[in-house]
Amino acid sequence: MSDDVRRLSDELARDPSSLVFLQLGETLRKREQLELALKVALRGLERHPHSADAHDLLARIAVDRGEMQRAFDEWDMVLRLDPKHGGARKGMGFVCFRQGKLHEAEKYLAEANALDPDDPSTVAALENIRKRLASGNGGHPERSESLPRAQRGGSRHSHPSSGQPPDGDQYRDPSPSARDDSGPDRAARSTQHAADFPRDPRLLFADLIGEEERTALLLDAQGLVLAGAYVSHEGRDVAQEVGAELSGVSEEARRAMRHLGLGEWTSIVFETQVAYVAMAPAPQEGLLLVAAARTTPLGLVTRFLDRAVALSRTWLESLR
Repeated sequence: MSDDVRRLSDELARDPSSLVFLQLGETLRKREQLELALKVALRGLERHPHSADAHDLLARIAVDRGEMQRAFDEWDMVLRLDPKHGGARKGMGFVCFRQGKLHEAEKYLAEANALDPDDPSTVAALENIRKRLASGNGGHPERSESLPRAQRGGSRHSHPSSGQPPDGDQYRDPSPSARDDSGPDRAARSTQHAADFPRDPRLLFADLIGEEERTALLLDAQGLVLAGAYVSHEGRDVAQEVGAELSGVSEEARRAMRHLGLGEWTSIVFETQVAYVAMAPAPQEGLLLVAAARTTPLGLVTRFLDRAVALSRTWLESLR
């Protein structure tokens, strides 16, 4: 263990609520000890869930782990907490570029440039992307693994843990193999045809879930399971039992909101000892439930819920 890591670890052990976890996590990230860096970042987020810098750190770790969509989601959370965070916009532009979404990349980089017109890396990246757009050469991104880790993402703040955002040289002609064609992006591109969805409704949310420790269920107004699965630790699908217990919950929530004069309900999140459970009204007076491990940042849970609701709506419309 290096002296820096030992010193920072000792300081964090003395005061677990200290923001020194930002420096420790960044130091571990730069040393490519990504699993340790991730654990430090997640533990820090548990104590500081509203820290933009903590979410920024997690985003940069996610990029180094090749988890582009998770990085994008974390930077999106950074902007919710700190709308003037230029580093998050640069990071989101970087992710969009890697996914071949040049128009979206240009948008985020232009916003970052407006916040900091003197940042040469943003200027160079923006110029390169605009040249590609003007030439009609959309292309696909190169593998992110070929980029120096310290140049992916980055915070606009000056604390020692800040990494450097991607510079203009990172926006080069990309290779077709690296387009991100998995997870939420793939689900979002689903068409209105039933044939485009899995034959087994239990697999409807499989692309959204990926390898993460989470699940999703779509219930109708009576609590019957329309799609998704809920597998217990014993390996048994208990979706029908869960649905039965939640029968009428959506209507009860609507009634409570009307009684309180708070308008229509949109979502609710429960925090348990082992998981986050979130619910939202689904089409046709149904209910959408998602659950995720407690180590999942709350911002990712709410985004997972939103995407599951959108996918449910598209799927139900395709069945008409």
